[in-house]
Amino acid sequence: MSWSARALCALYVVTSAGLAWTAVLEFGHGPAWVGCLFSAASLVPLIAVVRETERPGTGATTTPAAPDATEALVRAELGAACCERWWTSLGTSHDATCRHPTHRSSAA
Repeated sequence: MSWSARALCALYVVTSAGLAWTAVLEFGHGPAWVGCLFSAASLVPLIAVVRETERPGTGATTTPAAPDATEALVRAELGAACCERWWTSLGTSHDATCRHPTHRSSAA
């Protein structure tokens, strides 16, 4: 973990402690609903610490597809798509040689 990430985690912990102390004070001298609010708010920085310290390889990320597979997928999608004028006009007009000459209003 880098020094900036450690400093950020320390800031999160201090913020969480301050919110928890405010919750204790509110439970003692203020309305109970405000104490509950500060108690819940004190958990948010702790969640941020957990997310900050999570290692990049341990998350639920998927591995990227092979470049050939990605390129083939993009080519297939572009081949099934409309004409170039349709792309550049945001679906409002088509080329004269387009095989899908539908209007934008007819899209379901």
